Amino acid sequence: MWTGFGVHRADSLRFSVGWNLWSAPFKSKAMPVHLGLDLGEKRVGVARSDEGGTFAEAVATVRYSSREFLLKQLQGYVDEIRPVKIVAGLPQTLRGEIGPSARRVLSLVDWLKPRIPAEWIFWDERFSTAEAEEVLLEANLGRKKRRRVLDALAAQR
Repeated sequence: MWTGFGVHRADSLRFSVGWNLWSAPFKSKAMPVHLGLDLGEKRVGVARSDEGGTFAEAVATVRYSSREFLLKQLQGYVDEIRPVKIVAGLPQTLRGEIGPSARRVLSLVDWLKPRIPAEWIFWDERFSTAEAEEVLLEANLGRKKRRRVLDALAAQR
């Protein structure tokens, strides 16, 4: 379902690593939630953790052409989810080094950090998009549908 220019909510096609049946009904205190970002050149996958931080759920794929547009979209998710931490995927090289893609992500996060108040951490995401695409291929999704949810699923991983 499209929620606005450049944003695809993953509600119509949920991918969840797992589900903890006991977490929601019995918790009296809200536990910290994390926001996961798979920061690409044109799209950003957005995912959120459960209250225990154990499972992740794809939320949306945001298409952007400017940092300001991306900030506005991400700010909406931050206001809605209220994460304690934001986990940004860092695409290191196979040797574990910082390559051009990782430098681009670091630059974007450096720009976002002062504008979105949360603790920012990086996660090695060398194979997250490839793993997500493999899952989608196994689910026999068409190319068009795969493309719409690929980044959100990669952020979940």
